[in-house]
Amino acid sequence: MSTSKNKNRPKVIAVDFDGTLCKFDFPKIGKQLKEHKELLKILINLKKKGHKLILWTNRGDNEKYPVLSQAIKWCSDKGLEFDAVNENLKNQKKISGYSPKIMADIYIDDKCLEFGNLNSQNNTLKFLKKL
Repeated sequence: MSTSKNKNRPKVIAVDFDGTLCKFDFPKIGKQLKEHKELLKILINLKKKGHKLILWTNRGDNEKYPVLSQAIKWCSDKGLEFDAVNENLKNQKKISGYSPKIMADIYIDDKCLEFGNLNSQNNTLKFLKKL
């Protein structure tokens, strides 16, 4: 987990959708387990405290399958609003220009491996060696 030296400034949090805010059932929207509901509640609270949220998902839209719009509406219906969707915040774009990589302090995803400190690096390396 990446964190800033300035602990008082609002954090930018990038959060995945499928498997993170709900069970993975793509292209449908999966059910929410207790853990998903708790994460949703925490994110809503963090947004109220001034932290910035980016929906960071592989979902996209086309005429036949508007799966990204469905996910955004699903979140909104549950009270979760995002500052950006699959792109950096506007002020970040002004500073560094366009980048396909989302710039965030914290990434929440069901498929990620942490590599931010010695303990997590060792755990990640052990896991990868077993593949």
